[in-house]
Amino acid sequence: MPSYTPPIRDTRFILDAVIGLQAHANLPGFANATPDVVDAVLEEGGRFVAEVLFPLNQVGDQQGCTRADDGSVTTPEGFKEAYAKFVESGWGTLSAPEAFGGQGMPHVVSTAFQEYMISANMAFAMYPGLSHGAIAALVVKGSPEQQAKYLPKMVSGEWGGTMNLTEPQCGTDLGLIRTKAEPQADGSYAITGTKIFISAGEHDLTDNIIHLVLAKTPGAPDSSKGISLFVVPKFLVNDDGSLGERNGVVCGSIEHKMGIHGNSTCLLNYDGATGWLVGEEMKGLAAMFIMMNAARLGVGLQGLGVGETAYQNAVIYANDRRQGRALTGAAEPGEKADTLFVHPDVRRMLMEAKAWTEGLRALCLWGALQNDLEHAAATEEERQLAGDLLGLLTPVIKGVGTDKGYEIATNAQQVYGGHGYIAEWGMEQYVRDARIAMIYEGTNGVQAMDLVGRKLASNGGRAAQAFFRIVAEECASAKGDERVAGLATALEKALGELQAATMWFMANGMQNPNNVGAGAYSYMNLMGLVSVGMMWLRMAEAARKGLAAGEGDAAFLEAKLVTARFFAERILPDAGALRRKIEGGADAIMALPPEMFAAA
Repeated sequence: MPSYTPPIRDTRFILDAVIGLQAHANLPGFANATPDVVDAVLEEGGRFVAEVLFPLNQVGDQQGCTRADDGSVTTPEGFKEAYAKFVESGWGTLSAPEAFGGQGMPHVVSTAFQEYMISANMAFAMYPGLSHGAIAALVVKGSPEQQAKYLPKMVSGEWGGTMNLTEPQCGTDLGLIRTKAEPQADGSYAITGTKIFISAGEHDLTDNIIHLVLAKTPGAPDSSKGISLFVVPKFLVNDDGSLGERNGVVCGSIEHKMGIHGNSTCLLNYDGATGWLVGEEMKGLAAMFIMMNAARLGVGLQGLGVGETAYQNAVIYANDRRQGRALTGAAEPGEKADTLFVHPDVRRMLMEAKAWTEGLRALCLWGALQNDLEHAAATEEERQLAGDLLGLLTPVIKGVGTDKGYEIATNAQQVYGGHGYIAEWGMEQYVRDARIAMIYEGTNGVQAMDLVGRKLASNGGRAAQAFFRIVAEECASAKGDERVAGLATALEKALGELQAATMWFMANGMQNPNNVGAGAYSYMNLMGLVSVGMMWLRMAEAARKGLAAGEGDAAFLEAKLVTARFFAERILPDAGALRRKIEGGADAIMALPPEMFAAA
């Protein structure tokens, strides 16, 4: 049976020593995140997910969700009771606006808790996670009446929320959607169409589900410019806030999936369902991106969360399992065999997992802080910089975070050998659960194209230039310290590869756009190396300062420095290969005609 321990010490280290949460205490919202409150969130939140949610993880995987003939869906055993405890404890309200019943804490604090929840039970975490994206869109685009009607109970968790984007004939290309919205005399719209892959689309956890649905009004352009966004509740809501009649939306089926069985992924049929326009007509794309950007950061966190749990269990197994002898001689002559930890290749997999999980945790928390600073920083310049950095790195956090989460899960399974392939050990579930995160909310290839096709050129390259400048300045500053100089030098070299690849795109992308498409995925991974490398440089400097001052757990801080060295020596060198892949261009990729891909 697998186990899970929330990495509270590492989270505290990042919040306190790396991103300096308390340095922002004077900003709006941050006053609520006092050190004792943050400690309570981490400790109590960690205890809640470990004791309440984690025991249901394998249950949810084995039982899945069931659909009745009337379209209602029942979640796995224990989920409903656990969700009631989740709502009662207020865990979903941490960073929600106080105006609608939230606690108004910084997003970075709720992100820390969300990682723990995902690690404990990814399928369960998706239920409130989808609500957060819907809440974010209504906070920005909803009318005052819509906000008053829906947000208080969505924030409290009494009602759920979804994002309804995908249809059978279209995924990423939303211009192809066919769902129609016919205006009615009372100002509402009749929504008709089919949506697929709707996470938490129907379930028994909440009294109501508030669907946010993309559809096209009559005469709208047959492209993404014709998309509008509508709020469509499962149950209509009366003026006094009570629930009225059932709306015309029903779950037609539950998808049979590779993983995340505990979450109900639904096909939803809309048959003249009553909905209301959110924001302006044919401006649904902008509202959609509010949901998508929040979701993409959350999915990046899923990569980290699943990878962390898989890694923890692989470490436990490597400590317990005895196989063979160390290459340098028996490490424990009194035993018939040494533990797996004596074997360099096992250590390689575990060190890579440690370096990436801890680095991605820092990047996700730093990204969440930028989300807070974009709205709360003291000056317009600081708010602009935070928004630029977050926009630039959102596809990196999603794409690289989920790629590495899956890789960590499969390598953790590899540490177990044959036992990793057997269901009772639990590792194969983490591999299956991690796989979807690379696909939904925009596949990782789409994330790469978003990065190179939109984010790099946005505002004349302002965000990329700012990011390059920050990394360069931090490398130059750190090279004078012998304990971190090696990492600073390696990161500086990787930054040079990233800058050269960027210039290559500028020189070769216009003459052949396929050059950009062919190199996009490698570029995303190269930027991921540099951004996580920047986090490791910051963590290494914080660890060095802590050791010099005699503060903190010396063994923990020394481990940070060793892992930082590993990242510099064993991971950052990949930057050169990634640049060479980019500069290989598109010719060989695009040369073969489709028929030459056939096996016969």
